[in-house]
Order: sequence, then C-alpha cells, then structure tokens
Amino acid sequence: MGPTARAQPTGWAWVREISRYQWMVFLIAWLGWSLDNTDFNLFALVLRPAITELLGGNPTAADIGRVGGILSMTGLLGWALGGFAFGIVGDYIGRVRTLMLSVVLVAICTALQGLTHSPLTFGICRFLTGVGTGAELVVGIPLVAEAFADVHRAKVLGIMMTGGGFGSLIGGQLYAFVGPYGWRYVMFAGVLPALILLALRRGLEEPEHFQAVHARRVAIRAQADQSHEDRAFLRFAPAQLFTPVLRHSTFIGVLFCVGTLLSIWTSQIWLPTIQGQLLAREGITGPAAAPFIGHGMTLWGLGGIIGYATFGFFADAVGRRATIIFYNVGTIAVGLYMYLGVDTYDLYPYLLPVFGYFVFGVFSGHAVYLPELFPTHVRATAVSFCNGSGRVITSFGPLLAGLLAGSLNGAFNQATAVMTCFAGLSIVAALLGRETKDEVLPE
Repeated sequence: MGPTARAQPTGWAWVREISRYQWMVFLIAWLGWSLDNTDFNLFALVLRPAITELLGGNPTAADIGRVGGILSMTGLLGWALGGFAFGIVGDYIGRVRTLMLSVVLVAICTALQGLTHSPLTFGICRFLTGVGTGAELVVGIPLVAEAFADVHRAKVLGIMMTGGGFGSLIGGQLYAFVGPYGWRYVMFAGVLPALILLALRRGLEEPEHFQAVHARRVAIRAQADQSHEDRAFLRFAPAQLFTPVLRHSTFIGVLFCVGTLLSIWTSQIWLPTIQGQLLAREGITGPAAAPFIGHGMTLWGLGGIIGYATFGFFADAVGRRATIIFYNVGTIAVGLYMYLGVDTYDLYPYLLPVFGYFVFGVFSGHAVYLPELFPTHVRATAVSFCNGSGRVITSFGPLLAGLLAGSLNGAFNQATAVMTCFAGLSIVAALLGRETKDEVLPE
C-alpha cells in the first residue's frame, strides 16, 4: 500500500474546507460530464424518429436496428478518438484549455445534426460530436482529482459524476418539452448546456499538480545533460502506459472500462426504443409516447444521480474494489429482470431508477479508481486510454444489439439484456486490481 492520506473530517464538516477554486473546478467538470451525457441521451431519444425520417418510407425494425446501430457505433468511435486525442493533449497543454476546446466542438456539431437530411451526413456530424464529448470526462476526471488531491477526493469525484445522471435528467426533460415538435428541434436544444459551460470557464487556472509537472518538463528540457529518470519522464505519455511499472494498471483500467461501458451504452441507446415498444402494446404511440419515454429516462437519470453520489462514500468506507463489485452485480441483476422478466410498462417507472442507480453509479469508479492508479504526468492519457479502449469495443455493442434485435423480430429488450451481462468484466477487473483506499494521489 502507498503512503496514507491525512485524516479527513467526519460527517459533512469536510464541505466547509472546499475552496472557491475547488468549487469552480468541480462545477466545470460536472457540467462537462452533464453535457456529455445529455448529448448521448438526446441522440438515443431521437434515434428512432430520426432514422425513420432520414431513411424515408416505413423502415422495418431490422432497418432501424441496423442503421441505428451504425450511427451509435459512429458516435462512440468518435468518442473514443476524442478521448484518446484530447487525453494526450490534456497532459501537455493543460486540462482546462483542452476541456474548453472540446465544448466548442460539441456545441457546433450537435446543432449540425439537426440540419442533416441523410444517414450519411447525420453520421458524420454524430462522429464529430463524439470526438468532442470524448474529451469532457477523460479530462474532467484528472482536473477534479488533482484539485482535490489531498482530501475528499473519492467523495467529490463521486458527486461530480452525478453530472451523468443529470445529463439524462436534462435530456429527458428537453425531449419531453421539445420532442413533440420534432427531433431536429431536440438537437438544437442540446446546444444550451455547452453555452453555459463556456461562459463559466473564464479565468479558471490549472491545478497545482499539473503546474508542477509542466514546470518540471520545462526545467528538464533546458538541461544539457539529462538523467535516465528525466528522459523517462519526458517519454511520450501513451508509451509510458506499457512500461513494467504501469502496464498492469493499464490492463485493469481497460478491463474495468470495457465492462461498464458495454453494459450501459447499449441500454443508453436502445432503452427509449424498448420503452416505446412496451407503450405501443398499450396503444400509446407517436408524439403521445414522447412524454412517457422522456420521463422514464428522467427516472433512470435520477437513480443514476444517487448511484454516482453514494459511490465515493462507499469507496471510502469499504474500499474501491468491493464497491465496484457491488455496483456491477446490481447492474446485472436488475437489468436482466427489467429486460427479460417484465413485459408491460407498468413496472418500468419503479425499475428504471433502481437500474440507473447501479448502471450509472459504477461510473464513479472511473473517476475515483482510475486516477489513483497513475501518476500526474500521464494521468489524463491513462484515463483517456482506458476509457477510449473501452469505447472502441463498446462502439460495436449497440450495433450488435441492433443486429440481434433484427434477428429476434425486433426484441430489443432481449438483445440489450445480453449486453448488460458484460458488466461481469468489471467484476473481474476489481478482483485482479489493487486496492487504493487511503492512498495519496500519485504525483
């Protein structure tokens, strides 16, 4: 076990120790993650009507599954590429500037999706939006971890991740209000969170951990004679992830991310469609179904908010690994019952928040556990590589589920249930990984 962090105050007294700068960092990262999830939630909500209009005529469930899966895969591949690229950039030019570059890209390309008139152009805009959203979480996590490096790290990072749940809440409410006017207006409304985030960023400085790393890089490059340790420090950040010191942590991080991402994103993409199918059995279709689906996704997000927020408290109490296992077991159990054991919409308002608690909440582990496995000078690269690798693999999940649904006569619930079981990979990662509870953040 590494060096021990200093004792933290009990109860809620720790909140009073948070500085104005830390509050601002928290808010920026929280909004960035909210924007990320709002975008993908809105995409999932408009997926079926958008594909129906873009394809023309009356596309079959197989057509919707195939094209929707390809578009989902395209967005997730862009997310992976953006995560890879912006994560590396974030380790060199800073977390704050990198985050803002991504927000601009998201705002522009989200609006452009609403102006497209073919699956091809929609897919291009979807890919570019994914590139932008890919940066927000992988840069925001190191930003908050370093700003709260000494105390409260797990709690604050877990609460910061509630932005993902609020993203579903925001997306659900935007769809409930704007959805009846058409899917294009939903895309236009998705620009609003990005504009708010850009307005708040002004004047925010980099965390001291990053400033120290930047200063060390400058000092080393100015030296005529560099030691072996100095040359290793300056080595290209992605290459450092596969050195003997870090490669086990890299493997654990990738496996953890693959399991959680596969289990959630198939649900994120197809859950609105599954709800629509259940409602159609009860005669609720078209615009009349939009409020039900929007509020259902809101309940899912509310459950996620609680799951995100409580993760850090559990992680501080019983350890990171046990908490990760608990959330993944809950994801599998509740997800399988909801998708395979329920054939009417009546129970969904009760099951959605419980499922959201587990399937969203485990993502706080990305923010709490991953930064503790890597030092500052490669932290953003490491978080982006682990998430990005998971996203590349995950990008095929919605497509596979869409194709499975086509072969199952449109049974998107059965296909999604299969993909939910991949949460088991994250359980394996937790069993093989090292415990980081009570350790200081590596410098």
